[in-house]
Amino acid sequence: MLKKYIITFLISMVPIVELRGAVPFGLSPALGGALPVVPLYITCILGNMLPVPFIFFFARKILTWGADKKVIGKFFTWCLEKGEKGGQKLQEKAGRGLYFALFLFVGIPLPGTGAWTGTLAASFLDMDFKKSCIAVMAGVILAGIIMGIASAGVFGAAGAVMGA
Repeated sequence: MLKKYIITFLISMVPIVELRGAVPFGLSPALGGALPVVPLYITCILGNMLPVPFIFFFARKILTWGADKKVIGKFFTWCLEKGEKGGQKLQEKAGRGLYFALFLFVGIPLPGTGAWTGTLAASFLDMDFKKSCIAVMAGVILAGIIMGIASAGVFGAAGAVMGA
């Protein structure tokens, strides 16, 4: 069981996959069965939030530094462009409700949204760190709830089809 918690924690830290992949994995019957919901969410939220301060304070600097490097330049440039576009879209649509928009951006589990992209966008927009972290964490919690409900529906339907 500890192994599944560790894997779930690590999955929730991975960019793009994040909590959106960790919750369904934790609820799946793989590796010894589904994890209890509350400890699963706590594990996923902690794993998803752990990289946030590093992304906010260092990712932009590292991406700018690596954008002109031979091996990593294309990927770093892509990340910079994604962060800039995400920040611009967020600012255009939000206006004065920027932190609420950040919360929704992170919380609605669509491809390309999440704590990593939201935090990078907040960094590009020079948003307040504390307020950004609160908005991102609230978004991560919302995404976890949405993914849990969606996963329960998928796994419930699969169980009914397979006669479990």
